[in-house]
Amino acid sequence: MQLTRIHSLTARLVLQTGLHIGAGDSEMHIGGVDKQIVRHPLTHLPYIPGSSLKGKMRSLLEWKSGAVQERPLALADLDRASGAQKAQIAAIVKLFGVSGDAQLTEDRAREIGPTRLAFWDCELSPDWLAEAEQRNLSLIEVKSENAINRITGVAIAPRVFERVPAGVAFDFRLSLKKLDDENLLPTVLAGLRLIELDSLGGSGSRGYGKVKFVDLKLDGQPIELPQDPFTV
Repeated sequence: MQLTRIHSLTARLVLQTGLHIGAGDSEMHIGGVDKQIVRHPLTHLPYIPGSSLKGKMRSLLEWKSGAVQERPLALADLDRASGAQKAQIAAIVKLFGVSGDAQLTEDRAREIGPTRLAFWDCELSPDWLAEAEQRNLSLIEVKSENAINRITGVAIAPRVFERVPAGVAFDFRLSLKKLDDENLLPTVLAGLRLIELDSLGGSGSRGYGKVKFVDLKLDGQPIELPQDPFTV
């Protein structure tokens, strides 16, 4: 097994609707924001953690494989599968890796190889940030939500969310290791398209987190996402 190339996928990740990726607040904010967004610890600017992208893509690909379960797919699931599903699970395991406590023999480790994907945190695009500062655009919006009593129609349990507003652009980068002559790129592109069709971050069912990968490039050359990821 030989490392033959490391591909780089880059794009502008543009928000189509407000995005909420939580900061893990454990305090009550009386009269303030209940759910804050994650911010860079030095600049205090919003960013998208690579772990959020990785987790969402893996989850959607596992749903697509038809073998999704409570925990991430692992080698035991690969061994039980057959046919097209086995090929999909094999791609997922190779791309995202297996649990660190998996007991791999040397032969099995060589069969699977190292994790192929590396997800980088997405910082605000410098050109977009410069334009936002020039136009005095806000990087954060505050959105109030309520539950509704189905009988009385009265709003109850108000909550206040921070979101990064629609239109904000982040720099996206992903690295893909290629071993021997394998071709896992189609699965990666299908995963990105699934994120576009679904959502990123929390509250996707309420319209949050619609994103689009703009000006996508592979090693500096333009590349398109599949329109229908379910044919990949």
